[in-house]
Amino acid sequence: MLKNIPSVLSPELLKVLMEMGHSDEIVLGDGNFPACTMGKDSQVIRADGLGVTELLDAILTLMPLDTYVECPVALMQTVPGDPTPTIWQDYKNVIAKHGEDPERIEMVERFAFYERAKKACAIVATGETAVYANIILKKGVVK
Repeated sequence: MLKNIPSVLSPELLKVLMEMGHSDEIVLGDGNFPACTMGKDSQVIRADGLGVTELLDAILTLMPLDTYVECPVALMQTVPGDPTPTIWQDYKNVIAKHGEDPERIEMVERFAFYERAKKACAIVATGETAVYANIILKKGVVK
């Protein structure tokens, strides 16, 4: 046990966060995200039973977002006709809570999101039940 480390962060996830450098990316995938397929060339970390919002909150407690890019956060764009996910507002609230700009989010087309996820440092497979709850975070510089 360590002090001041959010309890939802596993030792495996903490290790990856520590190893990530500036501009490296991590994916938090919802329960429907094809983590095994997308993560063939990166590390897949299981976080079954945890939601993306609580993991996002815990990660941003320790990791700054990249200030050198326009949008250090990416969401998977909905397919035309699908409703806008309400969980996206939760993400904006968490991002703002940690002193980051919640408007610095880009929307990435579904298949482009998958291609970007394949290049991520790690993919966290969560138990999130909300659809389109996938998010990519680009690590910033710790100052």
